[in-house]
Amino acid sequence: MVTPAVRREAVAHLKDAHEMSERRACRVIDCVRMTVRYRSRRPDDPRLRERLLALARERRRFGYRRLLIFLRREGFAVNHKRLFRIYREERLMVRKRGGRKRALGTRSPMPVPTLPNDLWALDFLSDQLICGRRFRILAIYDVCTRRCLAVIADFSISGRRVSRELDLLIVVHGKPRTIVSDNGTELTSNAILSWTAATGVDWHYIAPGKPVQNAFIESFNGRLRDELLNETLFTSIAHARAALEEWRRDYNTVRPHSRIGWLTPAAYAAQLTASGLRAALPDGSALRPLAPPDQMEKINRQTPVPFG
Repeated sequence: MVTPAVRREAVAHLKDAHEMSERRACRVIDCVRMTVRYRSRRPDDPRLRERLLALARERRRFGYRRLLIFLRREGFAVNHKRLFRIYREERLMVRKRGGRKRALGTRSPMPVPTLPNDLWALDFLSDQLICGRRFRILAIYDVCTRRCLAVIADFSISGRRVSRELDLLIVVHGKPRTIVSDNGTELTSNAILSWTAATGVDWHYIAPGKPVQNAFIESFNGRLRDELLNETLFTSIAHARAALEEWRRDYNTVRPHSRIGWLTPAAYAAQLTASGLRAALPDGSALRPLAPPDQMEKINRQTPVPFG
């Protein structure tokens, strides 16, 4: 019993149910008799209350401060404290939404990448230093050439940081036609939406809970974690950045890739650029073989199985 109205109701209950006097009932609940006998002289303005209810129904996501501006425009002389009292009495509080609305981006099927920079894929990984402090890794991957364009490590990577790193990559590699990613908060932020509008790059968001729709970057993440992150103890964030950059260069220029004829991604990209051909065959999404014929023969050769 905190509010005066509740105290008055309690005194009235004791008087009616237990036949107590007002003085004794006030002594039982430790209430001042002046509080019980108080009668409000505050005028109730039904016209203001009705207009407030109408505005609240019309603009359901507006709080009392915005509604106050509308009422003052219509000529109501009311201060914010009085309006807030009526606002609470009518239970017009704006409820918080259970979940935020995600940025939709492009929902059409992703085109098959046939040239460098046709499709970039983005995703985040996490790891920790030997002291236990966790850090994040932003991986950027060219799906057509299988090149790892960047692996950025930091303790915090915001949407603005992602847009800055993309601008740096565009200066070096050119602008991508489409970028695919999941619905992470950094990648659905206002900074990324503003960046896509300014650069004209199509941003494709996969369906929530469907990482298989971004399978290329998920496969790359598995290689990165298996070959580097699970094999290395990082002493500092500088150590992690140096190790990641060294592994990225080895991945692009030394490590052979099975899906591109056991070429390195850098050699595959150079061969695509020099030949002027597209990576996929014209009648389907199968990759065009770029390895030498003798090497492809070794790759596709099947071991005969004896019968009998």
